Amino acid sequence: KGRVDGLEAKVGELEANQFSTTTKLSGLATFVVGGVSNNPAGEQVTFNVDVQLNLDTSFTGKDLLRTVLRAGNFDGDGNAFGGGLSTLEIAFQEEGGPDRVGIDKLFYQVPIGSQFTATLGARVGQEDMLALWPSAYPSDTVLNLLTLNGAPLAYNKNLGPGLGLWWQANGWSLSANYVAANGADSSQGLFSSDSAGTSTVQLGYGQENWGIAAIYSFIDGGVSVPGATPFVTRQIEEEGARSNAFGLSGFWQPTASGWIPSISAGYGITSSSRGDLRTSQSWMVGLQWSDVFAKGNGFGMGVGQPAYASATRNGAAGEQGVWAWEWWYQWQVTDAIAVTPAIFVLHNPGGREGGQDQFGALLKTSFRF
Repeated sequence: KGRVDGLEAKVGELEANQFSTTTKLSGLATFVVGGVSNNPAGEQVTFNVDVQLNLDTSFTGKDLLRTVLRAGNFDGDGNAFGGGLSTLEIAFQEEGGPDRVGIDKLFYQVPIGSQFTATLGARVGQEDMLALWPSAYPSDTVLNLLTLNGAPLAYNKNLGPGLGLWWQANGWSLSANYVAANGADSSQGLFSSDSAGTSTVQLGYGQENWGIAAIYSFIDGGVSVPGATPFVTRQIEEEGARSNAFGLSGFWQPTASGWIPSISAGYGITSSSRGDLRTSQSWMVGLQWSDVFAKGNGFGMGVGQPAYASATRNGAAGEQGVWAWEWWYQWQVTDAIAVTPAIFVLHNPGGREGGQDQFGALLKTSFRF
């Protein structure tokens, strides 16, 4: 009886001091050492960090309240991996400055019946409200450009107040959502022409080892678009601009590891309503092998073009020969620690504005907890 009483006391103490019975904490800390040649932000070797803390809370067992706290020191003006086409997918820095922790995301998802899921968030990403992400590349990210399904303007990951709804049945899915980057600013509003909004509709079909999706996004001026040449970026982000972005993407992966890699590919085309840009196009192909040299390790290669000007107005010059190519190897040291050396080449990253080719090399170490 004394031992039982002691055990009950210890259980009571644990329950009193635990974080939450309904919340799960997971984290990702990433170290990056490397540099990029011929980059306007500098060519020196740097050591940078990105930290993400994810708090997932469920009140019913089926719903999800997600809070993401994040901090980093990838200053786009002073770090080659934090700006332009050499931006890494994990590169982050709060607007207030380096190493400051902020609320990166805060949104709530709840099922409606057996086939619908609704999302409402004060800070939610476009990608959080899509039922299908049509890519198997990469398991360990390098360039942000090559993680956007070949259609970086359609999959622009706009972040801000937003809402969405998706439907899923028998492999099919239909997603619709809206995100306004300026939706928390009363001088610009949630649904005004100055809201920097992205309206998205995606139709997809997926099975366990393959999937395909078509997407359409209407982009207001002011939306921060990734994976585009400097000329296209300015034209799309210009105040008052309106753009229609389309994408078609898909993937296939083998059921067992071997010599055959997973294949992911996508294409995007965007028309703009004003300025010198009429049409931009983009594409990517990614290959990834699993269990390379040892179980759990992976190797990948991605190649593609950012959104570049394929048709212009007012005699403006178009853009050709802009492309990116990356190679990486992921060494899974333990279940929680991965070391990934990577290299990449950017050909004519300035597009019509010129500039030298860039070569990047980095060593990324990821800690999951």
